[in-house]
Amino acid sequence: QLQLVESGGGSVQAGGSLSLSCAGSEDSFSAYGMGWFRQAPGKEREFVARITTRGGNRYYADSVKGRFIIFRDNAKNLVYLQMNSLKVEDTGIYYCAARDVGTGLYDHWGQGTQVTVSS
Repeated sequence: QLQLVESGGGSVQAGGSLSLSCAGSEDSFSAYGMGWFRQAPGKEREFVARITTRGGNRYYADSVKGRFIIFRDNAKNLVYLQMNSLKVEDTGIYYCAARDVGTGLYDHWGQGTQVTVSS
């Protein structure tokens, strides 16, 4: 079963940048669309970005459009989230997830990595 592990979280001042990575445990990784989600304290988990299996299409939440970039390297079973111009409201736990292309459901989730943006 595909397992996902995020890394790259940390603390940064507003306006700064962070890059998150998510590693898949097996080559089936390339058959999944991949998404990033986040959950702020006291709030529900929300969609951030997703990318199709070969990286041909990318989708973003309006709140991060123009600031975040999602990309993937299937040869390395990795998906990335480059976060620029970070805002305090970007603070939260960031999760990567694998999306079954048939059902559209996110079947596999990582454990999350904390991102804290201070003013």
